[in-house]
Amino acid sequence: MYMNSAYLNNSLIDFRDKSRPLIVGSCGTYHLFTRPELPTHRPGGRLDFQILYVASGQTHFYLESPEKDTIVTAGHMVVYRPKEPQKYVYYGDEQAEVYWVHFTGNNVRNILRRYGIMDNMRVIDTGTSMEYTRIFKQMIQELQRRQADYEELLTFLLHQLLILIHRRLSHAHRVKNDYLNREMETAIQYFNDNYNTELCVEHYATSRGMSVSWFIRSFRQYTGSTPMQYIVSLRVTNAQMLLENTDYNVSEIGRIVGYDNPLYFSRIFKKQKGVSPSGYRRQGGYGNAD
Repeated sequence: MYMNSAYLNNSLIDFRDKSRPLIVGSCGTYHLFTRPELPTHRPGGRLDFQILYVASGQTHFYLESPEKDTIVTAGHMVVYRPKEPQKYVYYGDEQAEVYWVHFTGNNVRNILRRYGIMDNMRVIDTGTSMEYTRIFKQMIQELQRRQADYEELLTFLLHQLLILIHRRLSHAHRVKNDYLNREMETAIQYFNDNYNTELCVEHYATSRGMSVSWFIRSFRQYTGSTPMQYIVSLRVTNAQMLLENTDYNVSEIGRIVGYDNPLYFSRIFKKQKGVSPSGYRRQGGYGNAD
């Protein structure tokens, strides 16, 4: 059995601290391969929050009742909230490798929700990643060494972990199958390569054998914007770069990014950035251009 853990103030006692939004209290890892089992049972739960990441093997959690076993396999994380009963067991013959972190603060629930971890979520399909392992190992090391600003760095690392979880959850929500994934990535690449040409979303969709309405709906679900909004954003972003870094006149820049009509280009640019292209250039690309 391998284990490595670290505790804030070298204290194993769990605590609640409302002085900051997010505070890492302890973290560690267990890799069971010699001992027959390692059980944990806290009927009254803890005062803090906990995330456990199953990196390999499988574990047994009793989430609904002390009798009902839920097998949690590698590539999943389990979330416990304050005062939730905790019971779980690792078995040596199942090669469980688990990383965990306990945390508290005055805004934890809202922070978790912001990253897509809703109050009713217990087991999260996160997939396996070396990035998860790296973050946990760095948290353990920071909490053991306690160098300057380590508490702030621990919070940063936990935020980084939550961001990766959120990306996984968002991706799973957007992408339902491999076909959709491939088609949306192909469309994104095509629009990036050809944004400054005369593009027709309807023609593109039919050329790929997709209905126009399905393509627009799926593209928006995947990227957060419609195909035309995405194209306009590319054009305006590249126009900004040219306004900031070249002496091309506004009409020339409009043509470069795909607008032959300078008045239409100026109107689109102002709608997106709140200022005309010439006004943006006079401001040096700052001020009201955001």
